[in-house]
Amino acid sequence: MADTKFDVIIIGGGPGGYVTAIRAAQLGFKTCVVEEKHLGGICLNWGCIPTKALLRTADIYHYMQHAKDYGLSAEKVGYDLKAVVERSRGVSSRLSGGVAHLMKKNKITVVDGRGKLNGPGKIDVAKDGKAVGTYTADHIIVATGARPRALPGIEPDKKLIWTYFEAMVPETAPKSLLVIGSGAIGIEFASFYQTMGVDVTVVEVMKQIMPVEDEEISKFARKQLEKNGLKIMTEAKVTGVKKGSNNVTCTIEDAKGKTQDITVDRVISAVGVQGNIEDIGLETTKVKTDRGCIVADEFSRTAEKGIYAIGDVAGPPMLAHKAEHEGVICIEKIAGVEGVHPMDKGKIPGCTYCHPQVASVGLTEAKAKEKGYDVNVGRFQFLGNGKAIALGEDQGLVKTIFDKKTGQLLGAHMVGAEVTELIQGFVVAMNLETTEEELIHTVFPHPTLSEMMHESVLDAYGRVIHM
Repeated sequence: MADTKFDVIIIGGGPGGYVTAIRAAQLGFKTCVVEEKHLGGICLNWGCIPTKALLRTADIYHYMQHAKDYGLSAEKVGYDLKAVVERSRGVSSRLSGGVAHLMKKNKITVVDGRGKLNGPGKIDVAKDGKAVGTYTADHIIVATGARPRALPGIEPDKKLIWTYFEAMVPETAPKSLLVIGSGAIGIEFASFYQTMGVDVTVVEVMKQIMPVEDEEISKFARKQLEKNGLKIMTEAKVTGVKKGSNNVTCTIEDAKGKTQDITVDRVISAVGVQGNIEDIGLETTKVKTDRGCIVADEFSRTAEKGIYAIGDVAGPPMLAHKAEHEGVICIEKIAGVEGVHPMDKGKIPGCTYCHPQVASVGLTEAKAKEKGYDVNVGRFQFLGNGKAIALGEDQGLVKTIFDKKTGQLLGAHMVGAEVTELIQGFVVAMNLETTEEELIHTVFPHPTLSEMMHESVLDAYGRVIHM
């Protein structure tokens, strides 16, 4: 008989689940992961990774179309959509297989099936409606992730109204597309399809696109996206849809109540995600939920002793890197590792991989002022940076926000080429409680895009050099 007793069982093999499992094994726990579909979860298979593969293709296609800007020639530029999608799926398969290797390397048992709590310390697993077995552990960590949220009356049907699942594997490219929601998912798909030649309209109910971002950065990004050809409608909402045989007519209402109809080939619903809390046996425990997510404390403990929740199912921010670190904190706390402290969610970076990219960490300027800080704000535009100009990417902005009293870095916000790779520098600085003085006296290499980070800090204190 297969072994069914473990120290730790993790329900869900996404980024949060598999990383937690590896750390648990490192700490000496006998560990099991129960995964229903794909190791790597949504992130590796249908989210973070395959979308970046698609966006990489879009970036290269964009540069091919602008070859003349670099003294090059490229004639009859086109693309094979099937090959584009196959490359994206291949990238996902490669990484999912890598996770399976890591499980084997760390001697972690992987059970193929859907895990369901059956009271504290016990999980029943089934596959395709058939029982696989019952497994027990002193510690059970729920990492079941999240799924796309649907608006009433605009529910995805996989044909005309898509979620990110269908948007990632289209058989043919639509000629026109309407994206509902301008968060990271919505804007990334809008940017991808627009770059590939689709007529794209984005509808956002809030006043700005990417509502969680700093207002100034959002405005800059919007200007560039519209310059690229994206149509954007803010303070607007889709109030109804009428499906045709191969198109959708959407009724859009603006802030003043005025309506208009737009007919498009396809609609992408990108209005957020909700935790997967249904049919996992929570009712057999004392675990509490709130607004579609499991309620857990700063160490991921739920109201039921021995049951924990991490990642998207435990609430925002719903990001893979948050899930991974949350899981590590959770298992280290269980193991009694010294010095474990709660995660500071105010220092978790967010990235949007559109063209131009957007990245941020910490407080926006508005939030900093709302919290009562007297701030110094620094800005540096890409057009003042030699490397950006050499790359042909001179449109962008780096913005830093400091507490005028203490010199504490409160927030950093960036839009432009490769900012998703640059933001980690500010994240490290914030975690080390670096002051403006230390950043000012840090030597940045030349010529690099990172020099703009330094210049933005200098600008916050009236010392900017190249602008």
